[in-house]
Amino acid sequence: MAVRRKVLLTLLLVLVAVIFSVQDAELNFGEIGELSNSADFLAQMWPLDFSMLGHSLEETLITVEIAFLGTLAGLVVSFPLAFLAARNTSPHPTVYNGVRSFLTFLRSVPELVLALIFVPTFGLEPLTVIMALFLHNGAVLGKLLSELVEAAEPGPQEAVASTGARGVLVALYGIVPQIFPNILSHSFYRFEVGVRSSLLFGAIGAGGIGDVLYLHFKTFEYAAMAVDVLLIMVLIWFLDYMGSYFRAKVI
Repeated sequence: MAVRRKVLLTLLLVLVAVIFSVQDAELNFGEIGELSNSADFLAQMWPLDFSMLGHSLEETLITVEIAFLGTLAGLVVSFPLAFLAARNTSPHPTVYNGVRSFLTFLRSVPELVLALIFVPTFGLEPLTVIMALFLHNGAVLGKLLSELVEAAEPGPQEAVASTGARGVLVALYGIVPQIFPNILSHSFYRFEVGVRSSLLFGAIGAGGIGDVLYLHFKTFEYAAMAVDVLLIMVLIWFLDYMGSYFRAKVI
């Protein structure tokens, strides 16, 4: 009876939250009847216009390059920070708490805000997006890798330490081989996320296929925009497939 009462109370709270959210957001579900407008919009995307395919492919490559550089730079920085942010490898509690707090703060800042910080310096350029992805990925990967370091089995570490090796060598040979597959897995995932983020930044003029897509949308070239969307879908599918393939090889 007590369990049933808790379930009913939970459902009631969820219902109240839904009603409040709908009213507070001033949602008008009557507009669903205007879905025919979206259908008309989709109809204008056919037949596909491949006349600008070459340019779209070049911008797609730029998107991949932006995500790759931002992810790689974040991984390089996060790797040593992860050991400073892990309880079992940090040299001092002050260092542990300081690095951990820094990563938490940086991770809490949206990528868009990070990009806006660099706009006055670099303008709306790919480098702006790379810097934003670099900082955000560095913070996210720093936290994820630090948790992997803390969860590493102590056996291999003790075996390396028994040879008289210093702490750096213990981490390098006693911890890294254990967590290396998961490092690759997290890095590939952040790379995929970076590609998606680059698309959004492109829509505000920072370059890449997102920039081209938004331009085609503003100039009512919907058939060309459909090709951009198709390229993005193929790119995301390919990256997801390659990520799964490499993860399967190393895990």
